[in-house]
Amino acid sequence: MHLSLRQLATFRQVMRSGSISQAARSVGRTQPAVSTMIRTLEDQLGFALFVRREGKLTPTPEAHYFLEECEDILGRVERTERTLERISTLQAGKLKIACHPAASSVFLPRLLTRFLRDKNDFQVSLIMRSSDVIEDLIASQQFDIGFSETPAPRAAIRQTDYELECVCVLQADDPLAGAEAVTPADLDGRPMAVLFDEHRTAVQTEAAFRAAGCRFNKRLELRTFLPGLQFVAAGVCVMVCDMITAYSHLLLSPAPPRLSIRRFVPRISNSVSILTPGYATQSMAGRAFIADLQSAVDQMQAEVSDALK
Repeated sequence: MHLSLRQLATFRQVMRSGSISQAARSVGRTQPAVSTMIRTLEDQLGFALFVRREGKLTPTPEAHYFLEECEDILGRVERTERTLERISTLQAGKLKIACHPAASSVFLPRLLTRFLRDKNDFQVSLIMRSSDVIEDLIASQQFDIGFSETPAPRAAIRQTDYELECVCVLQADDPLAGAEAVTPADLDGRPMAVLFDEHRTAVQTEAAFRAAGCRFNKRLELRTFLPGLQFVAAGVCVMVCDMITAYSHLLLSPAPPRLSIRRFVPRISNSVSILTPGYATQSMAGRAFIADLQSAVDQMQAEVSDALK
């Protein structure tokens, strides 16, 4: 027996309307076509669905029982169609995102807020982890998208890398706040906040001071740059930090701003990457969010560049 959804839907409409002619109008078919479909359905089922007397249809008890089954089947199909439509229009779906600390407090939540707007059935799992942990989560396909400092290439991960310029953060009333660029000579001996010794930015910053013959005064060693913004605002230190941290300040900066962001010369950079599992097919939702994330990184670079002018 091979029943079609069209047969079930037509039968349901005949039962609801009580008339072949009305059912035909409802389903957009001719009356003879609907009559033929009902007779074919009866032949397939092996029992009568209607008693025909004087041009009228009277449903049999079997028809009422069969209608319950049709309602259940068609109801599930209709719910599935609605779900698939929500998925195709990104109104429904799931994403698991792992983010490194610099982008986890402002940058990525703001992006997700825009992405989730009007998507009431969309679910997101967002965690903050160190970049090396994120790399393993993506490689093992436990998460769909990672945003972290750039790892070494590996087959289990697809990555899009961004080399982002680091900037100097000072108090807004610092004499250097109006400078076109800040150099190691400008910061000779001044207390600074930097990341732990092994971090790429710490190595580059110290090397720049050493090459310029200037004293590198490391007053604060941090795991992330975010708390350094508070230390700079309080006058405890200055800081050469990653672009995402500086951008977070720009997004949340009060008026008038407490901090000034200036270009640091020689250029120090920090690379971040969008990571996805190398052996998994990305969902439509994942591709859409990655496109938004790429646009957000481009916009950040443009806005920070404007702030440095």
